[in-house]
Amino acid sequence: MENLRSARSIVISLLIWAFIMLKPQCVEDICPNEHHPVSITFVEAAVLKGAVCLDGSPPAYYFDKGFGGGISNWLIYFEGGGWCRNVTECYKRVQDSNLGSSVNKTKIIYFQGMLSKTQTNNPDFFSWNKVYVGYCDGSSFTGDVEAVDPAILTGTSAGGLATILHCDAFRAMVPNAKRVKCISDAGYFIHAKHLPGLKKREDRFAEVVSLHGSDKFLPSSCTSKRNPGLCLFPEYLVNDIQTPLFLVNSLFDQWQIKENLDPRPGDELGWENCTTDLNLCSSSQLETIKDFGMDFVKSLPGLGNTSSRGMFINSCYSHGQNAIFNRKCNRFPTLANKTIAEAIGDWYFERSPFQVIATVSDVPRNCTDNYARWN
Repeated sequence: MENLRSARSIVISLLIWAFIMLKPQCVEDICPNEHHPVSITFVEAAVLKGAVCLDGSPPAYYFDKGFGGGISNWLIYFEGGGWCRNVTECYKRVQDSNLGSSVNKTKIIYFQGMLSKTQTNNPDFFSWNKVYVGYCDGSSFTGDVEAVDPAILTGTSAGGLATILHCDAFRAMVPNAKRVKCISDAGYFIHAKHLPGLKKREDRFAEVVSLHGSDKFLPSSCTSKRNPGLCLFPEYLVNDIQTPLFLVNSLFDQWQIKENLDPRPGDELGWENCTTDLNLCSSSQLETIKDFGMDFVKSLPGLGNTSSRGMFINSCYSHGQNAIFNRKCNRFPTLANKTIAEAIGDWYFERSPFQVIATVSDVPRNCTDNYARWN
């Protein structure tokens, strides 16, 4: 229990939210010729500050040093790990995985997508300094933050949620930087008040906030108006974020549909198989999934005329698309004739705005198979 308490006093409180539901695909599955190993670094000094994993082990990160024109540019990427909502779950994650401890963290990982150092696949960010923050309930960074310019905060899944929650706080950490922006990949979890499973969705976040004492880390612009647990749903936060923010997500977020959405009465039979393989869905089950996509669109913020907000919202049946960020891969989804890489690069460097939301189709698309439809 003492380690659980100390984890709450982490030096950088951002990481309490870095929960991931789906690991990025191995780089070999996407671009066979595009990968490079990066070794783990443990922050031993953080232990004395209380910035520890659930088991008391030191936090860890993976750092790939920038070069050339990217020597002063920084990209911070949040990993995560499925959250624990009670003490039993927290101890289980320590015993059965590396999500509550750095002891069993992979010693070498392979950077890909937006973290790639291959210019042909990642032309805008290949030479940047990149930090991949391993989630275990805490971390600490030291260094000359005044020299950071430009900078990106990003993450996938609940790491993407962390990006949204702490985008403005990250901006405040580098006040002298001229260009600081945030990119959330699959971090837009919707409340969907009128769809089945509402209590499950609300209880999940309420329990996380209660266990970790997380309300004090949430934006007061939200907690002053509603229950803190609801403030983990980005739709209640994004309009108050001042820092430029880009959302990469699917209308048919696979994890949310599988874990957060319940079937309608009478459609329970085969629902689990349906959400695993859409070919096995009944017509009424597919209609529920389509309703989710429509609710997702309704939950997105009004953009107005601002170019500080970017969106790449496609209809892939997926959760997390950093692995298909690469510009030159054979398989990648496009919107308005742009890949994710091209859209983000143009938005970040202000070459052109990008705010595109796919039309809710009758069924989601399978973007891992030449962008073919499920049928």
